Amino acid sequence: MTPALKAVSKGAIARAIAKAEMYRHVNEPGETESICRDVLATEPDNQAALALLGLALADQFCGKVSDRCAEAGRIIQSLKDPYERLYYTGLLNERRAKANLHAGQPPHVLEPLLENAMACFEQAEKLRPEGNDDAILRWNRCVRLLESFHEVQPEPAPGIEVADGVPVG
Repeated sequence: MTPALKAVSKGAIARAIAKAEMYRHVNEPGETESICRDVLATEPDNQAALALLGLALADQFCGKVSDRCAEAGRIIQSLKDPYERLYYTGLLNERRAKANLHAGQPPHVLEPLLENAMACFEQAEKLRPEGNDDAILRWNRCVRLLESFHEVQPEPAPGIEVADGVPVG
């Protein structure tokens, strides 16, 4: 017999959100996810819990098929604020690209994810609150990642064109 989950009270939600943020800051995304799910069971439309849950799922990306990218995307798309939807969607794409890079995927496979992230950051920049340059900071990080891909790619051997293909015997 599996024990049943217990509900958190509405009066404890602010404290639970603060605790979820703390766990996220100390790299405990599973703890953050659990707390956010508890908050959302009590208050399904809690925007802070939705954003934190999406980020906690993204923090667990490892570049495998088991990554819950679609679930994280659905959660982020449920945010009401257009700026936050765009910004966090950009973050999900950026984190997915980084996870895939660490898993050994070649840069050319990751470039579309970073380009999608940058498109979201560019749109978010237009909607950002005054004094909030987070979308610009993330855009710049994506640019630097893309630049690093081009720095590490080997040059083709002299006399061989990339378009030449495989010699036919």
